[in-house]
Amino acid sequence: MDMTDIARRGLVLLGCGKMGSAMLSGWLEGGLPAGSVWVLDPYPSDWVKNQGVHVNAELPADPAIVLIAVKPQMMGEALPRMQALGNGTTLFVSVAAGTSIATYEEILGARTPIVRAMPNTPAAIGRGITALIGNDRATVADLDRAESLLAAVGQTVRLENEDQMDAVTGVSGSGPAYVFHLIETLAAAGAAQGLPPDLAMKLAKATVAGAGALAEAADEAPAQLRINVTSPNGTTQAALEVLMDPESGFPGLMERAVAAATDRSRELSRG
Repeated sequence: MDMTDIARRGLVLLGCGKMGSAMLSGWLEGGLPAGSVWVLDPYPSDWVKNQGVHVNAELPADPAIVLIAVKPQMMGEALPRMQALGNGTTLFVSVAAGTSIATYEEILGARTPIVRAMPNTPAAIGRGITALIGNDRATVADLDRAESLLAAVGQTVRLENEDQMDAVTGVSGSGPAYVFHLIETLAAAGAAQGLPPDLAMKLAKATVAGAGALAEAADEAPAQLRINVTSPNGTTQAALEVLMDPESGFPGLMERAVAAATDRSRELSRG
């Protein structure tokens, strides 16, 4: 990340909960000077206070970036404080769920460069994936800067249009909860077959984590990896005949789940 402009003009982090703290940690580890960061948060953690950043202090007049990481319900109170920085050269990057670019433009001004992003919770350990899209005022350089900041907590992808953000929410935004539930149910199924619950949970966690890492690292597609471990008439095939049933198995269930999350995201975005 080219930090020269940010170090010179400053970066404002509006909200520093779990996601904001994860990003701040990544930036500081990447070499961003603590003195070039201003954190605005009503309840800053002791960790934040001890990083050497400016906490709830007077903001620079023309920061390079304002990164919005407040909870959606706090947006109405927090964002108007930033109006003076709108319609200028300050890039606004939002990782707040459910707030559209149009909403930011209404409050900050239509000439404000804005990038909307959707990270997910594995960002807390630097293993997230963030989708991003800019408004008409955001240049290629603005998107590059936003992507560099968000790369501190994992991978990034760029969307073709903002409407795709609802489906991103249904897949990667809400997706970690689906995987956590898979771990829960896999462990419970192991316990139902006679394993001690603690052992079943350890096996389930390691299996899901390991399979995910293998899927990401392997050249083969996940479908091929599945085939590779499925012997004809073997144990895996017996299980997959249940899981891959078009009606009662994963295909239909996952399609309905992602559709439900996507539809709810659309509803929330409309307010």
